[in-house]
Amino acid sequence: MRNRGKKPANTLSTWRFMLVCSVVLLVFVTLVSRAAYLQVIEPDKARSESNKRTVRVEKLHVQRGMIFDRHGKELAVSVPVVSVYADPKALHKSLVAKVLKQAKKEGEDHKALAKNKPLLQQRVALYYKNDLRWRELADVLRIEPKKITSRLRDDATRRFVYLKRQVTPAVANYIGDLRLPGIHLLDESKRYYPAGEVTAHVLGFTNIDGKGIEGIEKLYENALTGEEGRRTIRKDAQGREVEVLDERERVEPENIQLSIDQRIQAIAYKALKSAVLTYKASSGSAMVVDVKTGEVLAMVNSPSFNPNNLNDAAPHKRRNRAITDLFEPGSTVKPLAILAGLDYGTIQAGDKVDTFPGWMRLGGSLVTDTRNHGEMSLREVLKYSSNMGVTKISQELPKDYFVGLYQKVGFGTDSGTGMVGESSGLFYPNRRWSDHEIAALSFGYNIAVSTAQMARFYAMLGAGGVNRPLTVLKQDSVPEGERVFQQQDVEAVVNMMESVFEEGGTASRIKVDGYRAAGKTGTSKKAAAGGYGDEYVGYFAGIAPASNPRLAVVVMINEPGGDVYYGGATAGPAFAEIISNALRILNVAPDKGSVAYVKGKDDDA
Repeated sequence: MRNRGKKPANTLSTWRFMLVCSVVLLVFVTLVSRAAYLQVIEPDKARSESNKRTVRVEKLHVQRGMIFDRHGKELAVSVPVVSVYADPKALHKSLVAKVLKQAKKEGEDHKALAKNKPLLQQRVALYYKNDLRWRELADVLRIEPKKITSRLRDDATRRFVYLKRQVTPAVANYIGDLRLPGIHLLDESKRYYPAGEVTAHVLGFTNIDGKGIEGIEKLYENALTGEEGRRTIRKDAQGREVEVLDERERVEPENIQLSIDQRIQAIAYKALKSAVLTYKASSGSAMVVDVKTGEVLAMVNSPSFNPNNLNDAAPHKRRNRAITDLFEPGSTVKPLAILAGLDYGTIQAGDKVDTFPGWMRLGGSLVTDTRNHGEMSLREVLKYSSNMGVTKISQELPKDYFVGLYQKVGFGTDSGTGMVGESSGLFYPNRRWSDHEIAALSFGYNIAVSTAQMARFYAMLGAGGVNRPLTVLKQDSVPEGERVFQQQDVEAVVNMMESVFEEGGTASRIKVDGYRAAGKTGTSKKAAAGGYGDEYVGYFAGIAPASNPRLAVVVMINEPGGDVYYGGATAGPAFAEIISNALRILNVAPDKGSVAYVKGKDDDA
């Protein structure tokens, strides 16, 4: 009887022992299997999970490169700013934790509250509303509290949302002192342009992420940006660095030095803006070029905009009109017709042209002067801006040769600056040209050019017939150009161009203080549907000092209002102000009082 009673107990103990052993074995097998699975079958996943917890990537930020003028004056710099962003998910978790902690402290069943989602959300909203720090945050960021709340609490699953980009360090410090949960600060940089609207069209601007949008900022985006460095490290549970996995040095950005002279740029902008306002014009452009190098010393437009505050920067204000807008240049290209005659040999510098009776018919269309000048010297053709004079010269030249010269001096191609949005103009040299079209071409019609292309042409005249592409970068040496005309022919025409400032000339009221200038006025009607409208474009282009040219200046005034619209009256005063002041800044010696003499064919006796 006793043996029968002990047998079940022994059996139960054995069964329990076997069960425990089986469970332990099962657990061991499971762990071994899981370890084998992770290490053999899916090792990458284990490494990935480990890296998520221990590996950190540190970015080595680089500031955007600076832009300088030719003398090293800062035109574009990057200043430190801070952006404010939020982690809505982290904020929500923090608020929930504080509400539950407060409920526990007050003796409330916080576990039940955690399960009651509607009540919990109501408590969180009330806790958020009663925290006055959030109102202070809205006030310092100048954002309505409702907008702050919607960004933070509408979607609690988001991990990143900007509240305000590019705030000042003072504002950032104030926000940091508030110690708000889920609110973080991010160090960034903001582009600042010390000269504001004066250099706006040349430099362009960057967007809020620091990417170049227009102008030099876009043209040299890669050079100015550089490349951020990266440092990949492994940290332990206490956040200490234990291993450097990878390290890439940052590539420092380049600084860009422009050919622009900020002093001349400011003078040109002031003179142009004054002319546009005085004559109630819709817009205007001006350029100053060093004729010896092709460097652009000034490129300005009006209206302009403030690149530091783009709120009032409408698209029409941001356009760099000096390189984009095209107009028929009118009489400013008449020196080219005379140069063509001299170069081809059909005329000599001392020749005269018979313009009687002041008009002529070509192919059913009329070419006219304002009055009958009769027989005129080449100097008088430019002085009085005779359409008949340049027409007579152009009609004696082969058409292909004459049209080809316009290509050789740069019309129909970009000026060489490489600026974003530059237009190559409207010129179709390979089509058939009628006699009247050739005549119109000689006095500035049937072709549309930009202010930059016209500046390149006059720089060629100042360089004695050597054509160089324009550049907005400072040059260490004089670039090699292409000789288009013989120097003696160009010097003869430059001497003739001085006559426009003489009594009776088209710019007799324009005085360039201290310097002899050679220039040409131009006034053209603007093309409209079916022909020409009632709007005009006024040009004044020239070089100085005439005795040894240094600068070429072109001023364009678009659609002047009122009765005064001729180029000599609208663009002439700005030209004189720009070129005289620019030459003084460059310490060019005055040459007024010296006399230039060009030998003619009848001077041998």
